[in-house]
Amino acid sequence: MGLIKIMPCLDMNEGRVVKGVKFQDLKDAGDPVANAKFYQDEGADELAILDISATIEGRKTRLKWVKEVLNVISIPLTVGGGISTVTDMFQLFKLGVSKVSMNTAAVQKPELIKEASQSFGSEKIVIAIDGIRNVKVPSGFEVVIRGGTTKTGICAVHWAKQCETLGAGALLLTSIDRDGTKEGYDLDFTSSISKAVSIPIIASGGAGKLEDLYEGVIEGGANVLLVASLFHFRMISIKEAKKYLKEKGLNVIL
Repeated sequence: MGLIKIMPCLDMNEGRVVKGVKFQDLKDAGDPVANAKFYQDEGADELAILDISATIEGRKTRLKWVKEVLNVISIPLTVGGGISTVTDMFQLFKLGVSKVSMNTAAVQKPELIKEASQSFGSEKIVIAIDGIRNVKVPSGFEVVIRGGTTKTGICAVHWAKQCETLGAGALLLTSIDRDGTKEGYDLDFTSSISKAVSIPIIASGGAGKLEDLYEGVIEGGANVLLVASLFHFRMISIKEAKKYLKEKGLNVIL
């Protein structure tokens, strides 16, 4: 098992960091710039900023937010939301973004993954898979797009394998059933995909206590732990999380 990373996530809506439950009932979680700086100082390995309403509103990622966050951090930044062309990605990389994350555009046009990985290198391309439980698809997990509003009928495990084949460098897995619930990552969802692919897995959706982080790695097979509510509402600090994982024998940078 390699290095395990902690990645706080800034879900953005109307210029503020927000956090919902199952993608609904958004609550304010502060200023993106202040949060980004705080998390870097706390020891975050990477940071994600997701423009959660971009696709639904039919617009691109707000570059202003990205620039402001980049100004106060030096750790790698992954940006997602409203990215649907190689040109969109080029603009973000030019600003200094480390990786881009796509969901809806990739599902609607899978060849975009190949085009992106050939243009920029697969290590810069993250495919976000938002999954919801559905017994009618082979794995029991269905891919959902457009910010959790549109079901696709696509099996999440099949899609994950396809993403890897097309050149994705990592997969960001969010369980809609667990998002914001603090009930723990959906380990069945995460592990069913981590076992099916060999690229890094970012687990997201549901972390509520220190044990959940450990289980995300050991049972879920995650390489990166994305955390929002726990950190935003200062229930646990990044330092505490890393110290706990280190004591449990995991490879983390304190």
